[in-house]
Amino acid sequence: MPRKRKQPERRRGAVVVRGKEPGDRRTEDQELLRSREAIPGFRETDTWRTLRIVGEFVEGFDALADVGPAVSIFGSARVGRRNRYYGAARRLAAALAKQGFAIITGGGPGIMEAANRGAKEAGGLSIGCNIELPFEQGLNEYVDLGMEFRYFFVRKVMFVKYAEAFVIFPGGFGTLDELFEALTLIQTGKVEHFPVVLYGKDYWDGMMEWIREKPLYEEKISPQDLELVTITSDIDEASDAITRHHHSRTQERKEAASRKATKEAVQDADAGGGT
Repeated sequence: MPRKRKQPERRRGAVVVRGKEPGDRRTEDQELLRSREAIPGFRETDTWRTLRIVGEFVEGFDALADVGPAVSIFGSARVGRRNRYYGAARRLAAALAKQGFAIITGGGPGIMEAANRGAKEAGGLSIGCNIELPFEQGLNEYVDLGMEFRYFFVRKVMFVKYAEAFVIFPGGFGTLDELFEALTLIQTGKVEHFPVVLYGKDYWDGMMEWIREKPLYEEKISPQDLELVTITSDIDEASDAITRHHHSRTQERKEAASRKATKEAVQDADAGGGT
């Protein structure tokens, strides 16, 4: 007998839908951003949607609170397994996993799959933060800890909050969005300065040349802003940039904790001597 065709699967947050979905359902981001022409029911109000957003934050924070040091890796979903960047992402993720980093991706195919695969094969924690889209994009098979988000901005918080570095492989608009959002957060001091590695010099050199010739030349950015990124096509260089920064931060935290403990001990001794 012919093999039964697998029904397509769609996820809506924690809900899985196989086969035809009843009604014409938009994604939650589409619902959030569309204008309202009629008086909506409660389930379509921003009040209801705010509760869902809070719920997604709670679930994400709860799931990722104990992952330890992590690196977020981004790149195109349209990259096949024979592509050179797929192999590079897989090897880099494995190298970082061996250094004790968890690997966070968008959980989909292409570069995301490669990074999750490399982390899993190296014995590291492989995390996927997937997103509800109008077309199918399930979690790839190499994800150990996976989450399904309705809202892009909630998902982005998870990428930034729990990562100590970003690695950006060649990609499209989504990848560029993640790159420039990270740089903006660092430039404006909203997050601590952490490594942003652009992997693939031949892919990124043209963009960086334009940034130097236009935004930098016209003083839209400062020369030091260009120092926020490391551009390389070498896996060891990318890994070293991230591990050096991690070790430096760890040492700074130890020194700060030691200074605080010493200060408290002196204050306690002074207080005890005055009684």
